[in-house]
Amino acid sequence: MIYDAIIIGRGPAGLSCAIYTTRGNLKTLVIGKTDSMLFKADKIENYYGFEHPIGGKELFETGEKQALRLGAEIKEDEVVGIEKTDNFKVICVNGEYEAKTVLLATGAPVVKAPVRKLDQFEGNGVSYCTTCDGFFYRNKKVGVLGYTDYAVHEALELMAFTSDITLYTNGMPLNISDKHKDSLSKLRISENKIKELDGQDKIEWVVFEDGSRESIEGLFVAYGSASSTSFALKMGIATEGKSIKVNDKMETNIPGLFAAGDCTGTFKQIAVAVGQGAIASRQMIEWVRKKR
Repeated sequence: MIYDAIIIGRGPAGLSCAIYTTRGNLKTLVIGKTDSMLFKADKIENYYGFEHPIGGKELFETGEKQALRLGAEIKEDEVVGIEKTDNFKVICVNGEYEAKTVLLATGAPVVKAPVRKLDQFEGNGVSYCTTCDGFFYRNKKVGVLGYTDYAVHEALELMAFTSDITLYTNGMPLNISDKHKDSLSKLRISENKIKELDGQDKIEWVVFEDGSRESIEGLFVAYGSASSTSFALKMGIATEGKSIKVNDKMETNIPGLFAAGDCTGTFKQIAVAVGQGAIASRQMIEWVRKKR
């Protein structure tokens, strides 16, 4: 099945877009986990139309019910990759989906790997993109920093270049689905807590809290879940800092791929995210109609 539109993210921007695309007769799939920042909002009292404060969780659930009532599909899943072919292939933990157009509404990245000197070695052995930099580590000793399906997915991508791969969980318990459990046998797993990275001009060592260390030639960061920036690095989406660069129509530099909400670096308010989702939907509807 090919969807007309896939929306990655279940926050205000994503659900707002889904409401409009389904009303525009686009077969729409929303993919994401129930981890919207709305859940952290105890009371919201500055959103238009609500005389009294409303809880973030209640507002989230109301938005989902509205999208479902209008005909959108919603899947609880984690997106680990996007590929551009004639259409877009969205790769998730539990399956793959294809669509004519895609909206990134993943919110702003909030997970930062708590490892000292990580920033110091960025571009000097530390990378955030296996697709971009994996080629430079052919037959070398590399690591992936992470503990989720996203990290395992990145490690498996590196196997095209080297078989000497260690998954560093940094003391975190592995949190992966059954889909990837069999793949762990292909990797070396280190659950030691990392103190810092070390080296001269480039990364040479991973130093652990217990004082031990091991040599390494490259470290790929895939900590937590894949963010909008992660997808941007792999696909060549233009960015400004850690935000997706869009025009006033919410278009990225890749035709058919749009972005809305906090991932665009905008004023982080529900009203803004909802508005951007609506603007993106109009362009997505026009895009699909042209393809038809």
